[in-house]
Amino acid sequence: MTPQYYMQLALQLAQQAAEEGEIPVGAVIVSPQQQLLAKAYNQTERLQDPTAHAEILAITAACQALGAKYLKQCSLYVTLEPCVMCAGAIFWAQIGTLVWGASDEKRGFSMFEPTLVHPKTQLMHGVLAEECKGLLQDFFRKLR
Repeated sequence: MTPQYYMQLALQLAQQAAEEGEIPVGAVIVSPQQQLLAKAYNQTERLQDPTAHAEILAITAACQALGAKYLKQCSLYVTLEPCVMCAGAIFWAQIGTLVWGASDEKRGFSMFEPTLVHPKTQLMHGVLAEECKGLLQDFFRKLR
């Protein structure tokens, strides 16, 4: 499976978020054996919880699936660059690889502290970036 395949799964989740009135961000976590451990999308409105970002929900689900608090060998695919809060969670979970689609020029962690994720975490960005960005732009255009 390719990074594009998993980002496409995350995009489908982001679309579901948009349909529910949530900011369209989706995330999936995959084991080293390519097993889908977790999938999530933003649910801050539904849960009335500002921490219910796709990344946080996916990390929680993956840790429960593995019965472990570290995800050292796992890959997290997310449609939007994580915020500082999510980057902190990615650090503490020791995610092995972080892949994001669209960069977040306003609230992305790399704008504030590019070394916020765990030093062993491999970073990849720009996977299906145009599709991820387009979904976000369409969502916010409809709100205005």
